[in-house]
Formats: sequence, C-alpha cells, structure tokens
Amino acid sequence: MDYYFAEGTLVWLRENEQHLPSTVSSCGGGVINFITNYGQVYTYKLNALTREKVLAMHPSSIEGVEDMATLTDLHEGAIMHNVHMRYNQDNIYTYIGSILVSVNPYKPISGLYDKATMEQYSNYHLGEAAPHIFAIANECYRCLWKRNDNQCVLISGESGAGKTESTKLILKYISAMSQHSLDPTAKENISNVEQAILESSPIMEAFGNAKTIYNNNSSRFGKFIQLNFCQKGNIQGGKIIDCIL
Repeated sequence: MDYYFAEGTLVWLRENEQHLPSTVSSCGGGVINFITNYGQVYTYKLNALTREKVLAMHPSSIEGVEDMATLTDLHEGAIMHNVHMRYNQDNIYTYIGSILVSVNPYKPISGLYDKATMEQYSNYHLGEAAPHIFAIANECYRCLWKRNDNQCVLISGESGAGKTESTKLILKYISAMSQHSLDPTAKENISNVEQAILESSPIMEAFGNAKTIYNNNSSRFGKFIQLNFCQKGNIQGGKIIDCIL
C-alpha cells in the first residue's frame, strides 16, 4: 500500500538514529523527497517502510516553546530544533522546567542585560516571564529568604559556551538586588566585593587555562564561588575555591 504526504508538510525524518526536522518538497510517482532544516536532501520510495521513517511534527515543535518540558515530541531532535529556532530569533535562553539552557550568541543583543531588564525580572517568579539568566539569579536570591536556606546555581557547558560570562551576569544581578534601599557607603562596599570576585578570576585562570578550538582561554578546572549575605539581604563577603578536573 502506498502513502501520500502533502507537499510542504513538516515532519520528523528518522535517519541514522536521528530525528531530522524536514519538509516534504514533493510527493508523487511513487517517490517522496524531503529537505531537512539543515539543507540535507533525502529521496525515498513511497511504501510502508517509508511511513515508519516519517513522523508527524507536533504544533509545539513547529511554533517553538519557551519551556521544553511542554514539548510533545520527546526526542533529542525536538530539543535541538526548538533551541535552534529560538536562537535564530535572538532568544538565546530556553527553559527545561527549572533548568535554563543558554546558547552563546557570539554577538551583542540590545537590551538583554541592561538595568531595565534587571528591574523587570525582579518583579516575577521563575517561569512567569521569558527565559533569562536574571530569572534564575532572582529565584536563587529570593529563595534565600523564602526558604531560609543556602542556595546554589550550577553552571555547566563545553569550552566557549559562556560559563564565565554567565557567572558574571549572576553576580551582577545579585549585587544590584542587594544594593536596593542602601546608603551610598554600603552600596560601595557591596560593589567592591563583587569587583574583587570578578577581578580574581583572571588571576586564577592564568594558572590553569589552555587553548582549545573553541576558546583561546579555556579553564581546565572548576570554580566554586561563595557569597555571604547578612540578614538584610546585603552581600557581606565571598570566596572562590578552585578544583582541578
């Protein structure tokens, strides 16, 4: 029995143990042609075997989602496709539940980290606004007081992914939040702590970095940055512990 696929239909093409987002470019004469979103072209005969290799794409994968926990297509191809679509729209952050997936844009994005954006995310709980690293930092800072317990943010990724920059952004946000309603002297002390932590990183990295194909200054060790807060929520101090991997 032959199967027919309408031209322009968006599907998942299972090829070499991968799910490739694809479009039916033509279908007729017992032959069907696909073009993947990555420029690959595949041609198959229309038969039952072809039907097993082709899966309908759910609307959530076609339109894209901010939280990939809501994706109906549950496979690696759907995750990569969703991240790729958002990346092309300069949306470099995507949630998987309470986990934030970020992609290095390798270019400045206007307004992404300015003061207005920080103020915006200070007014929302995690998941109430678009995915952003400030949302993670805000949730971590607020949970210190909601749960009266230590909080931790784990930043992981390959060389050149932007781990160091993400750390700086979290420090920038927490420092800004801890300075609210303080007198100028106290604000200066908090800024000095933040600056000392940021300036110590290049010194540490000078002893344990190496060049990779993605990054000329890649860390060969892990870092644990600890911030200490007073009961009023202000930064009192901090330290960095390194761990050779």
